Amino acid sequence: MAWQRTQTHFFALPASELWEVLGDPARVPEWNHAVVLLEPLEAPVAPGTALDWVPAGEVLGRIHSATAPPAVITRLDPGTRLSWRQKQPAGHLLVDWSLREVSGGTELTQRVSVAGAASAVFARTAAAPLANDFAQNCARLYTLAGGEISEKLRIVIAGGHGFLGSRAAADLHCRGHEVIILTRTIRASSPYQQVLWDGQFQGPWSNSLYRAGFNTAVLNLAGELVDLPPTPTNIALLRDSRVNSTLALVDAAAAAPEPLVAFLQSSTTAIFSDTGDARLSEHSPLPTGTKALAQMTGVATAWEAAVSGVRAAHLHILRTSLVFEQESPLLNRLSLLASVGLGGPVAGGTAWVSWIHLADWLRIVRGCLGLEESLSIPDGVLHLAAPHPVRNADMMAAVRSQVAFGPLRRFSLPTPAPLVTAGAVVLRTDPALGTTSRHVSSAVLADAGFIFEHPDFDPALGAIFG
Repeated sequence: MAWQRTQTHFFALPASELWEVLGDPARVPEWNHAVVLLEPLEAPVAPGTALDWVPAGEVLGRIHSATAPPAVITRLDPGTRLSWRQKQPAGHLLVDWSLREVSGGTELTQRVSVAGAASAVFARTAAAPLANDFAQNCARLYTLAGGEISEKLRIVIAGGHGFLGSRAAADLHCRGHEVIILTRTIRASSPYQQVLWDGQFQGPWSNSLYRAGFNTAVLNLAGELVDLPPTPTNIALLRDSRVNSTLALVDAAAAAPEPLVAFLQSSTTAIFSDTGDARLSEHSPLPTGTKALAQMTGVATAWEAAVSGVRAAHLHILRTSLVFEQESPLLNRLSLLASVGLGGPVAGGTAWVSWIHLADWLRIVRGCLGLEESLSIPDGVLHLAAPHPVRNADMMAAVRSQVAFGPLRRFSLPTPAPLVTAGAVVLRTDPALGTTSRHVSSAVLADAGFIFEHPDFDPALGAIFG
């Protein structure tokens, strides 16, 4: 295959209930908004049945309807699997959905692939939109299939429309938990309950931290994106957006009729700033003086301090490293650089990069919420980082091997430190984001017996692009 994306999601539902929706192609637009129409041209559907497929997008949909032949169902195993294929010039698009019963529910695996001479074009225009937003699509599918709130744990997520927040929301929603998103902007396409807040002052949103008969937890991911030049004004914005929203949540928890069962406070491994080759765990001291970068240590220490004294039975401070998965903003940027020949080592390539696969990040979050069987994670600071950090040069080589073409897989232009600084000025970002070195892992998770599904970078990246 010239381009393929495979993703899997868990549902706390039997396969038969999911199949009632998944097995009907005409209902796909209800849960995947990249599809306007997927209508069988005859009934009952069977292998060989033609499908009138119209992708989303006014221009793309009109062009496709005028030029493309019908799609065709290529495989139908009632209750477990549905595949369909669309012919394209010099190739094809293939979509495959399969269900597998597992302990406690069902796993859905979606594979979207493109083959043929025009794969690069159709991957971007047709395949990627189908594969994107998989987690939120699954949340819609869970509700359409009759999924309900079956557990007594509610999770209030501040920053729930961001990359991590949206994935955590979908994961918990499809496991039968009530998810409430605190947001500054209501999104009509969101499958979750949304509550407006300003991230600073108390208001009606404060009542979301309590519901009679339920345990409530908070996952706080709110804060301005870090991709900003490190000016005093921007550093204050980064700090205040995090500290103010945390203090607002702490105050709301203090006023609630009952304590929270858990408060998961986001933080970052960038709290260590630049530590060279030093090996860091939760027990490592934080840098001080000139070694403590204001936009990293300065922001993160204030962020963590803001949650002190929160009225919750359990408090976890989640120092998250770089998170890799399909559609992650970081991986999108690295992939773009590698695909155009700029995926060489950055600033010499010797800096350590600490990272984690999204699947492991989600399992750790569930563990902190007490939802992972036989896993007990102690309160306090926790490093969400895979056990094997990589050098920048090795990370870039691995990305090139997945997305670059021809000789660019083996060699790509390096980015010397002066060019990083100059480029950061042009892109209005922080050059330290690409040059600081941190070798971070978790002693706490190791002691708790947590086993990473993706401990090594190259196989983890291969799974993402597989």
